[in-house]
Amino acid sequence: MTNKIEVSWKGGMLFESVAPEGSILIEASEEVGGTGVGLRPKAMMLTSLAGCTAMDVASLLKKMRAEVTDFKIDVEGELTEEHPKFYYKVKVIYKFYDKEFQKDKIEKAVNLSVERYCGVMEMFRKFSEVTTEIIYIQQ
Repeated sequence: MTNKIEVSWKGGMLFESVAPEGSILIEASEEVGGTGVGLRPKAMMLTSLAGCTAMDVASLLKKMRAEVTDFKIDVEGELTEEHPKFYYKVKVIYKFYDKEFQKDKIEKAVNLSVERYCGVMEMFRKFSEVTTEIIYIQQ
């Protein structure tokens, strides 16, 4: 399977990435001419990682009948000092919100995503040390 996108220059340091499913604006930091309109490319990488594993977990929790009121994913990436700068360490933090939790099923869903299903996670493992954490927040 081949995926294809097209990136078009919109002037200055602003670009638009168009895929069959939609589009997103990409922009450089303000220090190098960006205006704060678009996402920066490295932030998009972390967003892709969070989105990939989030979709896995949501689907798996539904199949396991272990749905929660809400969940969020924080991703923290540490960049190398030297150019080309890349994420050499990444931490994915899963935050689940509910009154009660089926922790065994939640942990199974997260582990299945991390170890088997999330292709973006697998890509990150090729160049980063990836760690995960699960936090339960009672409401």
